[in-house]
Amino acid sequence: MQFHRNAKLGLAGRQQLVLAIESGGSIRQSARTFNVSVATAHRCWKRWRDAGAGERESRSCLFDRSSRAAHSPQRLAPELEQAICACRRQTGWGPRLVAGASGFAHSTVWKVLKQHRQLPATADRSASLRNRYEGPCPGDLLHMDTGEYARFQRPGQRLSGERRSQDRHHLDGLDIVHAVIDDHSRLAYQEIHDDERAATAAGFLERALACYARPWQHRQAGADRQRLGLHPKPRLFSAPRPRARSSTSPASPTTPVATGKVERFHQTMAREWAYGLVYRSHHERADALPHWLQHY
Repeated sequence: MQFHRNAKLGLAGRQQLVLAIESGGSIRQSARTFNVSVATAHRCWKRWRDAGAGERESRSCLFDRSSRAAHSPQRLAPELEQAICACRRQTGWGPRLVAGASGFAHSTVWKVLKQHRQLPATADRSASLRNRYEGPCPGDLLHMDTGEYARFQRPGQRLSGERRSQDRHHLDGLDIVHAVIDDHSRLAYQEIHDDERAATAAGFLERALACYARPWQHRQAGADRQRLGLHPKPRLFSAPRPRARSSTSPASPTTPVATGKVERFHQTMAREWAYGLVYRSHHERADALPHWLQHY
């Protein structure tokens, strides 16, 4: 039982109001006595008068009621709402991707997910907003990180239902996804390698900088591209760094604040690319990475 935060009368006060009217008092005089409007007194009396014996005994007829319309002709059918919620539960996608998969408008999907409480709980973002930053121009700041994905020669338990297909004693190794994302434009570049050694990471960074240096990649970078602040993992670039006017700033492994954007990028990539689709092998998954990156 909940009452409006600005309600002048609680449950006991409303009962005394209707009993005063029932004993012979007028609605206007009773409203003045209990310091409420005539409309409020009339609404409480009407609900009390039309209620049955059980509702009067439990006083449920005096509870606040929802102001939502009793009939919504433009609301989606229940089976369509359940299909949207099922897509959300199976994929973990947000409203925009669910809207693209289901064919409904983004606003409609958002309302359905909110109504069925399928959206993630919003935490207090006051502290994170105070620490939020963004590079002033494309190319000013790049975030770099790696992600690990197990290789496989046949689909795992998610498709076959057999745990033996995921025997970790017979893994075929790991695919190390090296990723760089621009802090301002969110333009991403990534490659799949067998390891994350210094020489591999340095070569990847060279190709990433060459990609970002193309005119069609950063049209507004200009002279700002001369100063690139990078946030790689600590001790990653023990080998000589690429020949570029750049500086590296290692991020602490236990404090991923500086690499928050690339961490979020890896989370999106894992949900939509690595685990969002069913692949026959890790080779098929690797072939789909460039297409997903273009979509991203």
